[in-house]
This record gives sequence, C-alpha cells and structure tokens, in this order.
Amino acid sequence: MGQHRMNVESFNLDHTKVAAPFVRIADRKRLPGGDELVKYDVRFCQPNRDHLEMRAVHSIEHLTAELMRNHTDRLIDWGPMGCQTGFYALTLGLEPEEFLPLLEQTFRDILEATEVPAANEVQCGWGANHSLEAAQEAVRGFLTQREEWENVFAS
Repeated sequence: MGQHRMNVESFNLDHTKVAAPFVRIADRKRLPGGDELVKYDVRFCQPNRDHLEMRAVHSIEHLTAELMRNHTDRLIDWGPMGCQTGFYALTLGLEPEEFLPLLEQTFRDILEATEVPAANEVQCGWGANHSLEAAQEAVRGFLTQREEWENVFAS
C-alpha cells in the first residue's frame, strides 16, 4: 500500500482496521455560501470479508433515498459503494446527533415497506433487479447492531 495521501477519502481509510457495522463522517466540505456538506459512510458489511447482494443494495438505495426524504429536506444524496459493503449519505449540515436517529427511523420505515419505490422499467435503469425481502433482511441486521454504529475501529 502506498504511503502518499490519495484524493478519495475512503482510499486513505485502512479497511483492515474497521469493524462493521458502523456509521462515520467520511468528509466535510464548506461551500462558498457558508453551507457545510457532511458525507457519511454507512457501512453494513466488514470490508473484504462480506458484502451485500446487488438486489439488496439496489433496493436499499431506492428505499432509503425515497423514505429518508419523508423526514428531512437535508439529504442531498444516498448512494451505494461499489464494493457493496455500504452506502454514502451526503447531507446538508446534518451532524451525527441528527443523522443517526434519522437513519434509524428511515430503516424502521424500510421494515414496514410493502414495495420498493420506482422498481420498474420506467423509473429505474434495471427495474427487475430488486428484492424488498433482501433489503429488509439487511436493514434488520443493521438495526439489531444499533449500539455499534459509532464504533468504527476494532478494539
């Protein structure tokens, strides 16, 4: 592994030292107008040991992107990590004491969902690639470990 600092924040994170599940601030950016963007790493799976299946990832993406906006207008984006171990949440100034309860409520909403929003050919680029059941199973597991979310590194 190279010693120089990379441009992508997560490339500078030692993935062998984290202990999933966790939620951490991955980045902050102050915009010229004074607003602050806060980016969260919402990690479901232990890197390089486990991953979410793509149908679960895709469905959690749709469900969270839609349902979290029922609780806040400060979610800018919710997107999956290419490694399939978690998601990034880009927020407008949401601090952890605001974001964590919001995430918990949204995931509880997912457990109550009866369908994946926009899971069709008109509204999605791969509408057949969804599983509400797989999404709910992954979210249920993440919620059962709520007390661990703020512990990023293995002890």
